[in-house]
Amino acid sequence: MILVTGGAGYIGSHVVLSLREMGYEVVVLDDLSRGHEDLIFSPNFVECDIRDREAVDKAFTRFPVEAVLHFAARSLVGESMREPEAYYDVNVNGTLSLLSAMRDRGVNALVFSSSAAVYGEPKRTPISEEDELRPTNVYGETKLFIESMLRRYHEAYGLNSVSLRYFNAAGADPEGRSGEDHDPETHLIPLVLDVALGRRKEITIFGTDYPTPDGSCIRDYIHVTDLASAHILALKSLTQGEARCSAYNLGNGMGYSVKEVIDVARRVTGKTIPASAGPRRPGDPAVLVASSDRAQKNLGWQRAHPGLEEIVATAWEWHRRRFSR
Repeated sequence: MILVTGGAGYIGSHVVLSLREMGYEVVVLDDLSRGHEDLIFSPNFVECDIRDREAVDKAFTRFPVEAVLHFAARSLVGESMREPEAYYDVNVNGTLSLLSAMRDRGVNALVFSSSAAVYGEPKRTPISEEDELRPTNVYGETKLFIESMLRRYHEAYGLNSVSLRYFNAAGADPEGRSGEDHDPETHLIPLVLDVALGRRKEITIFGTDYPTPDGSCIRDYIHVTDLASAHILALKSLTQGEARCSAYNLGNGMGYSVKEVIDVARRVTGKTIPASAGPRRPGDPAVLVASSDRAQKNLGWQRAHPGLEEIVATAWEWHRRRFSR
């Protein structure tokens, strides 16, 4: 059985769907502080705070857990700078609670939801796993610290792990079962779709004077179901008995500017989507694009939904169903 922490959230719920489609038995652990009850896609559910070691222990006692996929975390960059203590507490202490429970139960396989935020301001693009790790915000610092914890647990206790460094997760389940629903919402595509639905007046483009072709930031958008497939492959690599402590970038390898995303959303939705220019946000790099060559070579990962138009279209279908009520 596979334990998925944060399995009622955006990425976690998509991974649970994929796991069950592949025939895995899954138990979801989530405190529902940011996840959603209607996105729990397993009959096995434990509602608890990952920092509650006793409650986490009970989950391992109740279910025969063989491996863990770990998504539970706080994940808003701006909030992490305003509330660093909460991020160190939930992300780092919560992971320590989980690792201790795993060690006590002899569970030694973990797939960790890391982030491109571990790189900070890149010196080059596309970014590879060999590039310098210099996070510029607390959220990225917590992800990098957890990766360091996993290396030490591997060396000392034999824990095998794969850390997956996502770039910009986007899109929704093509069957409409899950999608983005954050509160507050900070991701570009759902914010743009909010404007298309009339839930917001306009979308603000933060910075129009970057050294990019159209002056707006460029990001690498990866479909959430492609992320889910990478987790399955990482899990298989761990359960096949190979000792490892690895990290992989997950992205499309293609960059799209903020203005390009808005234009695609206009085509997909058929809506005008007003936009206005705003000042740059501190710490926003001009370009973030991933090299995922290592994941393709070592995990056999292939992207099934690389096109931005398809990413936006699946998000739009979800958004309309979810919020046009």
